[in-house]
Amino acid sequence: MLIVEETIGVTETAPIPQQRGELLLDHAVRYAEERHWDVFAGTWLEPGDGREVCSCGVAACEKPGAHPGVKEWAALASGSAVRVRQLWSRQPAASILLPTGRTFDAIEVPEVSGFLALARLERLGLTIGPVTATPDRRIQFFVLPGAGAKLPDLLRKLGWQPASLDLVARGEGDYVAAPPTRYGGRGQVQWVRRPTPANRWLPDTEELIDVLAYACGREAAAARARRG
Repeated sequence: MLIVEETIGVTETAPIPQQRGELLLDHAVRYAEERHWDVFAGTWLEPGDGREVCSCGVAACEKPGAHPGVKEWAALASGSAVRVRQLWSRQPAASILLPTGRTFDAIEVPEVSGFLALARLERLGLTIGPVTATPDRRIQFFVLPGAGAKLPDLLRKLGWQPASLDLVARGEGDYVAAPPTRYGGRGQVQWVRRPTPANRWLPDTEELIDVLAYACGREAAAARARRG
């Protein structure tokens, strides 16, 4: 499924760019200044064996160049533009990672379910915050903090068993990768709905969960039918 890139500071669509240090720094600073999001510098990509490899040194890294490189990453995250510039001055190619559970949480669903839900949310005229798409075909909806604690009970009240749905809340202690971070050669994280003044106020989990759960349940049923 085609995704149109709408990253902050990029005004035209284009092939996936090289992950240039100055572009990463510019985006990281703007996330801190314009959205007041905490930001931290993750791993980065390095040339090796004719391809790009993760700076963590793990050959089979699941998210090459797009995960924390140190255990104390949460303490290093900062919403200060000055601090953000310092972090990227040390490693200009570092990925941009945003800790969840602070100014926002993220509800993550499979790509097909995410686009189905997004279309329905738009038709219903519901409030939608920023939304990202990752190279591993996941869609992440930004919501107010607290999604992780609320999600299981909300799903049960709607008649769903949480374990039956591929629907994950990323909250306190977790993070998401922000555009234009790349996962090795798999592509870059992109905005499906970019941050704008219009979506500065995020929806609560309760406002989206019915539509998201229905979309995930529908896709799960379709997958079972295909296997059968």
